[in-house]
Amino acid sequence: MKNTPQLDDLRLFCAVARNRSFAATARELGVSNAVVSKRIAVLEATLATTLLHRTTRSVALTEPGETVLQWAQRILDDVDQLADAVSQTRSEPAGLLRICTSAGFGRIRVGPALSALARRYPALEIQLELLDRPVDLIDEGFHLDIRFGEAHEPYLISRRLAANERVLCAAPGYLRKHGKPKRLADLAQHRCILIRERYQDFGRWMLHGPQGEETVKVSGPLSASNGEIVHQWAIDGHGIILRSIWDVGPSLERGDLVRVLPQYAQRVDVWAVYPSRLSASGRLRVCVEFLEEYLAG
Repeated sequence: MKNTPQLDDLRLFCAVARNRSFAATARELGVSNAVVSKRIAVLEATLATTLLHRTTRSVALTEPGETVLQWAQRILDDVDQLADAVSQTRSEPAGLLRICTSAGFGRIRVGPALSALARRYPALEIQLELLDRPVDLIDEGFHLDIRFGEAHEPYLISRRLAANERVLCAAPGYLRKHGKPKRLADLAQHRCILIRERYQDFGRWMLHGPQGEETVKVSGPLSASNGEIVHQWAIDGHGIILRSIWDVGPSLERGDLVRVLPQYAQRVDVWAVYPSRLSASGRLRVCVEFLEEYLAG
């Protein structure tokens, strides 16, 4: 091997392996498909091996590609830790942070928080992705996931950022037409608006009330994968929703929605979930501590 692979090419290769697509990688990095293809070709020529099987729809790793991916991730992790160590000596965190969270919470809460973080630490490079689906942090290359509820994966670490609960609510017009449920079991007879969102159970609501934890199966003609749409459908009078207080609080204050069965709520705090200890990354530690302070406020 005559030449040493360039770090930027290794990062690009890891992105292609994660996305399984040249086009998706080009969109993520803000470059053309031709640039992605050219840099992969340069990397393959440097390593004198084929790293990817290419088809018209996707790409897959070859056996050498699997080996290079493992080494590339290790090398890039070491480079990131080097950047962390240097930034700690100058008390200015620097480098890339890839963060994901759900769409509604990301737009309303996490986006403004990261804007404030970027103002305080301008040397950070922050990439935020809004994903209303379960995320594999390691496989998809994220440093941090802001989610509701602790991590279920045993290899991830969780830190509580802020208190939150989901409440039952509906539009006054819906309740005038269909009546108010008096018991949790009554929800099974109502039109409930369901959401297919990340780690939330679909059609099964578990809430804490006077008798402790209770579960009710619910159904309805409307469902969506986006919380903001579900919220608006409830305001439009289509049924009862179970949504976080940070989301529906303003609608409750205006009277667009009213609480249903207010003695019941679902506790789902906001958590930071990440694959490595905060002590291993100054960038990640600063980000998590900042979010904890910001969201608590």
